[in-house]
Amino acid sequence: MTSNTIPASMQAIAIRQPGGPEELVAVERPVPAPAAGYLLIKVAAAGVNRPDVLQRKGSYPPPAGASDLPGLEIAGEVVAMGAGVGRYAIGDNVCALIAGGGYAEYCVVHETNALPVPRGLSLLEAAALPETFFTVWTNVFQRGKLTAGEIVLVHGGTSGIGTASIMLAKAFGATVLTTVGSDEKCAAALKLGADAAINYREQDFVEETKRLTDGHGADVIVDLIAGEYVARNYAAAAVDGRIVQIGVQNGPAKELNLMNMLAKRLTHTGSTLRPRPVEDKAAIAADLEQHVWPLLAGGKIRPLIERAFPLAQAADAHALMEGSTHIGKIMLVTRAYAHLLGA
Repeated sequence: MTSNTIPASMQAIAIRQPGGPEELVAVERPVPAPAAGYLLIKVAAAGVNRPDVLQRKGSYPPPAGASDLPGLEIAGEVVAMGAGVGRYAIGDNVCALIAGGGYAEYCVVHETNALPVPRGLSLLEAAALPETFFTVWTNVFQRGKLTAGEIVLVHGGTSGIGTASIMLAKAFGATVLTTVGSDEKCAAALKLGADAAINYREQDFVEETKRLTDGHGADVIVDLIAGEYVARNYAAAAVDGRIVQIGVQNGPAKELNLMNMLAKRLTHTGSTLRPRPVEDKAAIAADLEQHVWPLLAGGKIRPLIERAFPLAQAADAHALMEGSTHIGKIMLVTRAYAHLLGA
C-alpha cells in the first residue's frame, strides 16, 4: 500500500570519505522501497549519535544489508508498506530504530522496530527516543538488572545516553549518581532527576561515589568511556555490582587489576545494538512499549534536546557533538518539516 505523494528521489546525507564533519555531504538518492514486513517512513527528524560519528570516521561500518547512510533513529509518517504489515496504516506517525539510513528524507524500517509516537510528544522529540532508549533499556535494565532501591552511577550524564539513563533509572526507583564535566552540566543533571552530580574535572568519582553512598558503592555503573575508567569503575562498584559497558570512547581498559572483580563478585557486561537482528530489537521495542511508553505519554519523562539542525547542516551537528558541550540530544530535521526547527 502506497501514498500517492512519494517522489522518486530524496535529499540524504552521505559520507564522502572517512574524515571530519566536512565529509558529510548532501546528495540525491532514490527513495527506498519497503520490502515485505517493512514500512517506508517520510522522515521528519533524525537523531545524531556517537556511532554516527564513528561511522563517519571509518571505524564503525554499517552491518551487512543496512544503508550506507548514517542515522540510527528517526520519526515521521508512514507513507508506504510492504506486504504483510499488520500493525500500522498509511498516515500513522511512528518513531523507529534503524541500522542505518536515518539522515534522509525517507527511510525503511521493519514494522516491529517502529513504535507509535507517545501521546504529547512532537515528531522531533519522538526521533530523540529510539537509539538512546533502546540502548539504555537493554543494557541498564535487561543486562544490568537495575531495580528499585539500588544505586546507579551514570558516566556522561548529559549525553543522550546519560540523560535517558538518569530519567529512566529515577523513574524506576533507583538512586542516581552521575559524572559530568562542568558545573553547568552538574546543574542540568540534577534538574533531570539525578540525586548527585560529580564534576569529574574537579573530583575523583571513585571517592565521591563511596562518600555519597556511605561506602556501599554503586550497584550498577553505566559507562561509555572505558580506558582508565574500567579499573576505577571496579573500585567504585558495590559488592555484587554490575558494570554495563555501552561505549569505549577512551579505548581499551588500562592497568586492570581483576582482584576487585573477584573480591566484589562483579559482573562486567555490555552490548552493541546496531548489528543485532530485527527480532532482538523487536523484543526490546515490546518491552519499551509496555514499561516506558506510558511514562512518556504521562509526561513523567521527556527527552532533552540541545539543538536541532536542518538535515543539510549535518556537518555542523557532528561538530557540536564532537565538541562535547551539548546537554541532551542533537537532532536533524528534514526540509518538509522545517517548522520543527523552531519547536
